[in-house]
Amino acid sequence: MCVWAEGGRRYMVFEVFLKGTLFFPCEPDRGLVRVHELTPEKAGQLIWVRARIHTSRAKGKQCFLVLRQQQFNVQALVAVGERASKQMVKFAANINKESIVDVEAVVKKVEQTIESCSQQDVELHIERVGLSSALSDHTTDKQTDRHAHGGRTDGRATVNQDTRLDNRVIDLRTTTSQAIFRLQSGVCQLFRDTLTNKGFVEIQTPKIISAASEGGANVFTVSYFKTSAYLAQSPQLYKQMCICADFDKVFCVGPVFRAEDSNTHRHLTEFVGLDIELAFNYHYHEVIESITDTMVQIFKGLRDKFQTEIQTVGKQYPSEPFKFLEPTLRLEYSEGVAMLREAGVEMGDEEDLSTPNEKLLGRLVKEKYDTDFYVLDKYPLAVRPFYTMPDPNDKKYSNSYDMFMRGEEILSGAQRIHDAQLLTERAMHHNIDLEKIKSYIDSFRYGAPPHGGGGIGLERVCMLYLGLHNVRQTSMFPRDPKRLTP
Repeated sequence: MCVWAEGGRRYMVFEVFLKGTLFFPCEPDRGLVRVHELTPEKAGQLIWVRARIHTSRAKGKQCFLVLRQQQFNVQALVAVGERASKQMVKFAANINKESIVDVEAVVKKVEQTIESCSQQDVELHIERVGLSSALSDHTTDKQTDRHAHGGRTDGRATVNQDTRLDNRVIDLRTTTSQAIFRLQSGVCQLFRDTLTNKGFVEIQTPKIISAASEGGANVFTVSYFKTSAYLAQSPQLYKQMCICADFDKVFCVGPVFRAEDSNTHRHLTEFVGLDIELAFNYHYHEVIESITDTMVQIFKGLRDKFQTEIQTVGKQYPSEPFKFLEPTLRLEYSEGVAMLREAGVEMGDEEDLSTPNEKLLGRLVKEKYDTDFYVLDKYPLAVRPFYTMPDPNDKKYSNSYDMFMRGEEILSGAQRIHDAQLLTERAMHHNIDLEKIKSYIDSFRYGAPPHGGGGIGLERVCMLYLGLHNVRQTSMFPRDPKRLTP
């Protein structure tokens, strides 16, 4: 149901509107034009558009509207004349922001570029306007103003993050949020397409498991009938079991749970994992090359297919374009430590990288190699999970690696132990209850090829590719130690 206004039936329509009764003449065969399709080529055409009221500004006998549809918007004008009455202008000016309207309008070229809109070369001259969905009575323009306009009517964000997340549905309507999550969808699609083309099989793994995936304490315990179970920290064990089952190359996309009480800009208690596992022929660097090529294909796809989204986000959150090399730069852990020591950092050979040191190393790598994406190989064995293959030439190190974007880790991976006896020894070293991972260890007793893989955090990839500052911006409904809603 909807309030309707046009040049002919003015007065009665507005009397009914003021009394709060809604009606709408239904025209089901009417074609609606998408806002992003409004270009100078459509100048002179009479078209219909359905969109939200982003802003409205009445002045004298005319009212300027900005109509928003996802990440695109266009300026519209209602002016007193042959096709619009004074009451119609007043009606348009009184429509609450964020309401959904149908408008019939003529597309007009503009002499001066409209910098504040995505459609900068045209505007709409409205002849009819219908209120398709209004805001509820308890919602005020002041509330919607702050969210729908990035926090201020001049476009500069001032709403704090918690307020945005508490009102996530409104926040997700903003052009920036629309662009972020459309690009995120692109990352998933490119990930799937690239790996499918490489001969990988997509698998689904259980998220309720009998033992902690990573062998650590950062795991959520859940009641499971008369016993306890855990939320999977990783699909790791099941990816490997599929390799043992001769699937050869597998990947999965799904939720990952980490019970880390970390209230940082890059940690979530639930995130989307993009996981890869594959058997290799001669050396685990084959795995690194396969993963880095996949990432490069994602970066290329985003660069080539998502420029509109990248530019939309860049208007609110400016950042340097993301840089990467082909082939991807690979440094050994000892080389990274040496670079940090040259920069004045004191750290041991087997010490894990702290977050500040990760970021510093990222800046050093960017200065020296001009890339935002690189691999750090041969991590100390002591800082890796129990299933990580030790370096056969130096037992202090391992055949494991991390991948970084803009100085922050986005992937952790390794060659996996595929020998049941060695795997048992390493699990005992990490104090893991062998009975709880018996089926996992047993899967290697029937013969397993050498293999490796890694897990990527989708939200981090999007955050760092776009140069954003908080992973909650790239999590649609984020979960962290302090947030369980909405």
